[in-house]
Amino acid sequence: MNEERSATDRAQTTGQPALTPLGTPPEAPRDPDIIHTSPELAVGEGDVRSAEMRDDTIVGTSLWKDAWRRLLKNKLAVFGLVVVAIIIVVSLVGPYIIKATTGYTYDFIPPDSKLVKSFPPFQAPDGSFSGAHPMGTDNAGRDILARVLLGGRISLMVGIISTIVSLLIGISYGATSGYLGGKVDDVMMRIVDVLYSLPYMMIVIVLLAFFGNRSPLGQLFLLFAALGAVSWLTMARIVRGQVMSLKNQEFVQAARATGVTTPKIIFRHLVPNALGPVIVYATLTVPSVMLQEAFLSFLGLGVQAPLASWGSLASEGIQNIAIFPWQLIFPGVTMALTLFSLNFLGDGLRDALDPQMRKF
Repeated sequence: MNEERSATDRAQTTGQPALTPLGTPPEAPRDPDIIHTSPELAVGEGDVRSAEMRDDTIVGTSLWKDAWRRLLKNKLAVFGLVVVAIIIVVSLVGPYIIKATTGYTYDFIPPDSKLVKSFPPFQAPDGSFSGAHPMGTDNAGRDILARVLLGGRISLMVGIISTIVSLLIGISYGATSGYLGGKVDDVMMRIVDVLYSLPYMMIVIVLLAFFGNRSPLGQLFLLFAALGAVSWLTMARIVRGQVMSLKNQEFVQAARATGVTTPKIIFRHLVPNALGPVIVYATLTVPSVMLQEAFLSFLGLGVQAPLASWGSLASEGIQNIAIFPWQLIFPGVTMALTLFSLNFLGDGLRDALDPQMRKF
């Protein structure tokens, strides 16, 4: 008895569990927040506590949130996004502000014949400083700033609408070809190969020349359709490849088993899962289409007067570059900055949406 009492006293002083008469230590009270398990099933050295008591709970994120976080880490992509957003807002709101403050519009020609000539930036007709024309005037005395903002509105609209047209055609064509496969896919892709072998810019020129001689607004819509109708070939190939890699996945087989029709499988199940590469290529298509529109306007086949785009303004300015260089510098620099920003944004989106570029 004395030995048992001394062992109990020694355990109380040293903190060690005392042996009972049966040779096992007494069971200590259990903490309800601690999950007790055997050593072979333990996941760590410490106790596993309930989720309510932990502050480091892992929260899942979606693909788009993860891509947006990676996009914000790309400084060039963020710069491109900010510049494009500023140019879009200024192009939409700027002409109204200029008209409200100065009364000038993109097609306003001064009634005084002495003002119907090109003046340098920040210069009045008498040679003094003036903030009425920050970018100067053209040969007809029209404000270049108002015309550059209108040109930005039209150039961006041409790029975006033509890209949407090419997306609608390319996604529908490529998704159908990739899902059906077999002989249908062979025939559809051979048609794409034939169209690839044709000089698409010559096709656009022929379409504009054949259906031209319309009103300026009609010519603009014809430009939308012509550029969009020849820009869908690469998009069709991209979507076809994505659909072919997805059409044998489990969710597609489950949709077939439940009786979902082929169009619904293509456009509700396959196309949404292929939007990553589509978005990336769309951001790279917009500057390409804008550059093609500028080339056509430079040749006189694009936007017709009194409307103006950056390409038509550059065409007018290059004729007087030796005498009035500001007529070319301002629209040219604005267009170049926009194209660079769109390419930076497209490259950033490609890196953000590419699973192989993810950094954990």
